[in-house]
Amino acid sequence: MSGATAQPAGERARASRVAPFVVAACMFMENLDATAIVTALPAMAAAFGVDVATMGLGVSCYLVAAVIALPLAPWLADRWGTRRVMAGGVLGFILASMLCGFSDSLPAFVAARMAQGGAAALMSPVGRLSVLRDTPKSGLVHVIAILTWPALIAPILGPPVGGLLTEAASWRWIFFLNLPIGVLGLFAVWRHIPEQTAPRRPFDWLGFALYACALSAALAGLELIGSGHPAAGATALALGVGVGLIALRHLRSAKAPLVNLSPMAIRSFSVSAFGAGTLSRIAIGATPFLLPLMFQLRYGLSPSIAGALTLVYFVGNLATKLFTTALLRRFGFRTILAANGALVAVTVAACAAAAFQLPLVVTAAILFVAGATRSLQFTALNTLTFADVPPALTGDAGTLSTLAQQIGTTLGVALAATLLGAASTLGEGDSAGSAFALTFACLAVIAAAAVPLYLRLPRGVGADTSGATAAEPEGRSQ
Repeated sequence: MSGATAQPAGERARASRVAPFVVAACMFMENLDATAIVTALPAMAAAFGVDVATMGLGVSCYLVAAVIALPLAPWLADRWGTRRVMAGGVLGFILASMLCGFSDSLPAFVAARMAQGGAAALMSPVGRLSVLRDTPKSGLVHVIAILTWPALIAPILGPPVGGLLTEAASWRWIFFLNLPIGVLGLFAVWRHIPEQTAPRRPFDWLGFALYACALSAALAGLELIGSGHPAAGATALALGVGVGLIALRHLRSAKAPLVNLSPMAIRSFSVSAFGAGTLSRIAIGATPFLLPLMFQLRYGLSPSIAGALTLVYFVGNLATKLFTTALLRRFGFRTILAANGALVAVTVAACAAAAFQLPLVVTAAILFVAGATRSLQFTALNTLTFADVPPALTGDAGTLSTLAQQIGTTLGVALAATLLGAASTLGEGDSAGSAFALTFACLAVIAAAAVPLYLRLPRGVGADTSGATAAEPEGRSQ
């Protein structure tokens, strides 16, 4: 890796301190946009003359495009430089946001959202990769904490912002809001993100095609099942799994694979990035998508009130964030992930009970605890992912980790939509309550399935990163 532009030592140090905040700001814009439209889906459906379920394509197509384009990001960054590629991603995101805001039909909107998702894949992941390359292990907890904030806050602020803009102005302003933020972000990227390059390597087009086909088929299968076509959906899912297995075999044998799977040999990485980590992210990622819809369709709240109620979730996030580092140092990753993972499952199950219109005070208490467990689990997972990764594999680990996070969130939203569609037609009254209850119950089971996998981690795993004092006696007991 080499820098395309030389900078004085003082400027380099200042850029290194500021860069994580610039990347976090871009991630915040991206995540806010992705979650704000949830509360606006009914208004958007009315504008385009379609039903709310069909309007969900605006969410799923964005996520699919982002995940498919993601493997291109590190290759482009190595070839053209991290600053150029990230700046290009921000610019593309701005332009695609304009197209979303001016869309007058569902096909035009879906196309613009797919372009927006593709641009997002070249924006935050490249910035994250650049920051992690410049961060020593001793600074990982601090940097990961900064980069985790957007993923925690934006999904909570998105629904109330989307609801308020929809009622006060128009859903189109959800996308127009990205313009001033994006322009400021573009200038910040160009000033503070270092221009890192790497030796050119060939791109694995066969691996990319297999990966894109596998993911597209699997998510199309979930969409078909949710829309009442179980046979076609099961066929597409089977096709996706089959092509995925072929893709894995290709990646293991290719001389220049699409993604290097070497970090998967590191136990802490494979468990936190994939495996148990994916199960947790599916359950956690689906919750901010479901809550605003449940409050509108089941509780009968307006978009702005439904979105505002999720702010309690954010308060829980914020409260735990203040103690996350201390908790990790005291108990270590293994204990925190297993114990808090169990609490995640319990709080998701409690959301199933809330689907039957509990008193708002009780519902708010559930949201607060759910937000607290979500924050702690996200931070612990994201930090442990890189705890044992050697510097030579940081780039590959960053790519795989970002893929895992995006796939987990995408599967969470797609699975939640599928379960809702399969359970009922999202009508009024008890049918809607039963649909949301069943969906949350299934997600709770998925979250609980991760706990035994966390317990299989070695005692004292990641102690060098967390500084856990409890790791020493645990390590001696092995």
